[in-house]
Amino acid sequence: MTLRSPCRPSEHERPVGGPTPPRAAPLPPLIGPDDPPPVSVLNAQGRAPVVLVCDHASPAVPRSLDRLGLGEEQFARHIAYDIGAAEVTRLLSARFAAPAVLSGYSRLIIDLNRALEDSTAVPVVSDDVVVPGNRALDAEDTRRRVEAFFTPYHDAVAAVIAGKRAQGQVPALLSIHSFTPEMRGVQRPWHVGVLWDHDPRIPIPLIERLRADGRWVVGDNEPYSGRNTLGGTVETHATPAGLPNVLIEVRQDLIATPEGCAQWAQVLGDALVPILADPNLYRIEMHPRE
Repeated sequence: MTLRSPCRPSEHERPVGGPTPPRAAPLPPLIGPDDPPPVSVLNAQGRAPVVLVCDHASPAVPRSLDRLGLGEEQFARHIAYDIGAAEVTRLLSARFAAPAVLSGYSRLIIDLNRALEDSTAVPVVSDDVVVPGNRALDAEDTRRRVEAFFTPYHDAVAAVIAGKRAQGQVPALLSIHSFTPEMRGVQRPWHVGVLWDHDPRIPIPLIERLRADGRWVVGDNEPYSGRNTLGGTVETHATPAGLPNVLIEVRQDLIATPEGCAQWAQVLGDALVPILADPNLYRIEMHPRE
């Protein structure tokens, strides 16, 4: 026999049409009407079989997140975005007549170049800076950030690639980033780094051409390794599909001014021209990971 409290009828015993518990008011959207969009696509009709992406293009934060509790000075630092990367991406997009997908908000809100399961996707601490607005997030808070910032960006990247495929192209994916001159007191000697996994089609000739220039210290999978990483933009959109790809890291002090961005867009563009001009590049090749 099932006993019920005389004071609490079961769901089936409640009178039809009786009062229902009030529903919580829906939360306002994280991105308001006066905030910038979560993603921008430049040169959408560009005909080149190339897609550029910039995961950390902007230090912006929507008004709803109140600067994540940080001072304005923190949003001029690398912890907030990849300094100079957006402008280099724009210049390369124009040079190659290629579409470019740029993020609209700071990596401190949610890092678009991380797997959602990665504990650093929403950083509580970044380069020894505690992010107050990220300290007490629950699953619903995180879900709202994914829907507002992460999903629109990756949907845009996927849509641009799908558009190229619909035109019969196998596009190359170029991901543009910047890195700090030093990390935890250790100086980084590289002017530019070329990150890649097991597809050598763009990275190897790019490294060779940049080194042949004679002016630059070029890192092969430096200052980070692109090997066996999971969840990044390249690993999500290019590697599983067998698309030619590369992630390029330029040292941020070299592209902190418009003149520096123009110089490095030319350096990278000149090195990429013969690589991207090879029609044999644009085909699906699967490169199994070790």
